[in-house]
Amino acid sequence: MNRMLRLLVPLLLLAGGCSTVPDIIVPAGDGTYGNDVSFMKKHVEVIELTDSRGQARVAVVPAYQGRVMTSSAAGDAGMSFGWINRKHIASGKFVPHINVFGGEDRFWLGPEGGQFAIFFPPDSPFDLTNWQTPPIIDTEPYDLVSSTSTRAFFRKRGTIFNRSGGGFDVLIERTIRLLNPIRAEQLLGTEIPTSVRMVAYESNNRLTNDGDNAWNKSTGLLSIWILGMYNPSPETTVVIPFVAGGEEKLGPRVNDEYFGKVPAERLVVRDDVLFFSGDGQYRSKIGITPQRAKSTIGSYDAAAGVLTLVHYNRPDDATDYVNSMWELQKKPYGGDAINSYNDGPPEPGKAPLGPFYELETSSPAVELSPRGSVTHNHATFHFQGNDVDLDAIAQATLGVGLAEIASVFAPPEPELSDIPPELDMAPVEEATPGDTTGETP
Repeated sequence: MNRMLRLLVPLLLLAGGCSTVPDIIVPAGDGTYGNDVSFMKKHVEVIELTDSRGQARVAVVPAYQGRVMTSSAAGDAGMSFGWINRKHIASGKFVPHINVFGGEDRFWLGPEGGQFAIFFPPDSPFDLTNWQTPPIIDTEPYDLVSSTSTRAFFRKRGTIFNRSGGGFDVLIERTIRLLNPIRAEQLLGTEIPTSVRMVAYESNNRLTNDGDNAWNKSTGLLSIWILGMYNPSPETTVVIPFVAGGEEKLGPRVNDEYFGKVPAERLVVRDDVLFFSGDGQYRSKIGITPQRAKSTIGSYDAAAGVLTLVHYNRPDDATDYVNSMWELQKKPYGGDAINSYNDGPPEPGKAPLGPFYELETSSPAVELSPRGSVTHNHATFHFQGNDVDLDAIAQATLGVGLAEIASVFAPPEPELSDIPPELDMAPVEEATPGDTTGETP
């Protein structure tokens, strides 16, 4: 609920507008986890991972590249944290360019743009007409090798080509694993109060050169790219802490020019942390260099009271990351380790893909000999609880508290003069007859 509504609802009640407080804080997306899973099971196979109490739940779909579609911290009745494209799933059809099924941990490969892009055919311009997600990360199912109540292991082989004509025979191995509280605390480096509801899981992703030729920089490299799609809200703010310091050594504090410069009212950059709107209303994307990137990023939905964190294995000495900018690049290995995307109309009059917002992490670009591999671990945490407990987790992992996060993009508190006259319920003394000033003597 935004601040104006918090102020106006009590006044409306006093004015006789309604007898009860309206329920204007509702779960994001399509409702509960149980409803979302029931819907998906009508169209695709769903594998559920769950803890012994049945509270922490994770829904994985083999047909969508072993993708985590959604999760819950409170069983079937809990909020469904992943954004799901019900319309596209129900259609049962593939469409050009990209099949946006949704999901809060999906396996992709980079780079998206540049001379070594795998999303553009040879010598094509960098535009939406020519942009095409490779089938191996878009429409092809992954083989379920094994599964337990808390773990699912997938495998996929295929071939990918880049814009410069280079080919890659790949073996993709992907394990989704539910995390217990002890492991979650180890990864985040902080205590998680038992009063907090939590679902935590990790995708362990391995990319292997499955061909006979070495991969090298001159013909292009690949990276593992994990993207989480979440339900947006007007009060959702992405928080990315980063290493402070000069740009000459660490690069810019943020790359905010993927789809045009992000307006100041949607991106606030401080010395060591940035805030980015996750409202799903304005198409924009930001990135953080590997020199500045830290291992944990997150978001806070102040309306729903949900703190989301993403933690990944960031190699300390890695500096080569694929560049996904849609242009011929001077530095094809000068890309970002962390990205965040906010969906919205791609141009006036066009519908958004979702809407949704994303938290994304990538592996380094590594030259691989035949049978050589690179791995990338991406862990997701959702927390619900009282503000004191969530604030402590946010302070320990992101370096900022809930109040600061929630206030960055909030409109200023209205002055008393901003309240409409019909809602100003303060008693007014009658003026003394003959008094033309409106003031009592």
